[in-house]
Amino acid sequence: MRQWNQFLAPYKQAVDELKVKLKGLRAQYELEDVHTPVEFVTGRVKPLASIYDRTLEKGIPFEPSAELATELPDIAGVRIMCQFVDDIEKVVETLRKRKDLEIIEERDYISNKKPSGYRSYHMIINYPVQTIHGEISILAEIQIRTLAMNFWASIEHSLNYKYEGEMPDEIRHRLERAAEAAFQLDEEMSQIRDEIQDAQQYFSAFKETATRSYEKKKWKKR
Repeated sequence: MRQWNQFLAPYKQAVDELKVKLKGLRAQYELEDVHTPVEFVTGRVKPLASIYDRTLEKGIPFEPSAELATELPDIAGVRIMCQFVDDIEKVVETLRKRKDLEIIEERDYISNKKPSGYRSYHMIINYPVQTIHGEISILAEIQIRTLAMNFWASIEHSLNYKYEGEMPDEIRHRLERAAEAAFQLDEEMSQIRDEIQDAQQYFSAFKETATRSYEKKKWKKR
């Protein structure tokens, strides 16, 4: 287990660092007082059980090695959630300009959805991690998707796990229809995004005013 902990430590560090950096994008947009394409950011290191399953699929040894690191580029994973489909391209362009990571591969599953209905934008990156033994470059995956896409993907993942990849046809067809419904929802939200953003700004301003008023009354009572 010690070998696995040592092997996975740089991946955990990479996820933590990337989460902080990518969450910083939202803060920067908020300071500019403009719409932020980043709703929130999550990240994880793939559990050993999932790594084991993937090694069986690929026919490679289940052991910490350079081969494993190359064959499984998504051991470290970060997910960026967006409100609107158009926001995804903004995030992609922003990541392409960054100097602290190198994009190795891009997969557009939004324009080219998977047969299951899955939609998301994937990037495989090289990310340098600073350790006590020097710099280590590791592969990591960044997924960018809307909230609706993420909801669907989470359900599909759970069902695939339950049925061990052999999903009943009825469930699979319903999921495919649900994927289209989720994408239609994204499309409709994009059509009224101006109204949505105006409402969100109004609500934020109202909340800020209410907070100031509360703090002012609280201060006077002292």
